[in-house]
Amino acid sequence: MKKKLIATLFGLPCVMAWASSEVTSDWGYQAQTAPQYWSQLNSKYQTCAGHNQSPINIEHVISADLAALDFDYKTAATSIVKLPHTLQANFHQGSYLSLEGERFQLLQMHLHSPSENTIHGKNFPMELHLVHASEKGELAVVAVMYEQGKKNQALDGLWQQYRQPQKALNLNADQFLPTHREYYRFNGSLTTPPCTEGVRWVVLKDIQQASAQQIANFAALMGYPNNRPVQATNARLVLD
Repeated sequence: MKKKLIATLFGLPCVMAWASSEVTSDWGYQAQTAPQYWSQLNSKYQTCAGHNQSPINIEHVISADLAALDFDYKTAATSIVKLPHTLQANFHQGSYLSLEGERFQLLQMHLHSPSENTIHGKNFPMELHLVHASEKGELAVVAVMYEQGKKNQALDGLWQQYRQPQKALNLNADQFLPTHREYYRFNGSLTTPPCTEGVRWVVLKDIQQASAQQIANFAALMGYPNNRPVQATNARLVLD
């Protein structure tokens, strides 16, 4: 799927593979553009007040025979850019996630701090989102949680390559996947405007570690927390 087609289909800050960090935004995380006002800021953002929004607190789960995740990440990043509300790595075409009989191409990954989703009410210092799209325009997001601990080599590579843009990129998303890939599965939305619903969410259970310095570096880069508060689960099921 060509990037131009992806942009045409979605037109979403969270999904498009931006070629530049020169992007402006009419929404944010502070003051009058904070998450509680998103649905009022623009008529295109009314879905932010919907009933199947993300993130959520993963608390009550239904036991299910979930199929193993099939990652086929072969391509490297094309760029690493600081957008108004995150640090994002965009990827060449050719990396895929197979989920529930469908194939989703990896578009980009980006960071939130602190985490957006919570598990049994626990918030984590950082959360990585790997954003995918199918040929039909359906979206899938894989979330990786980070707790404070030892230095994370994959995050260090992301940071170093962002800080040294003159060097050739050598970053593969496979480096960010945990060894154990059991997961929670639920339906939700994008966590940024326009908060499009119908997104397939996969939250990996294997919590990764990041050093205090790595967490502080990202927090300092953003200058404010860039996490949307948890939304009501309502009638949705979370599969385990």
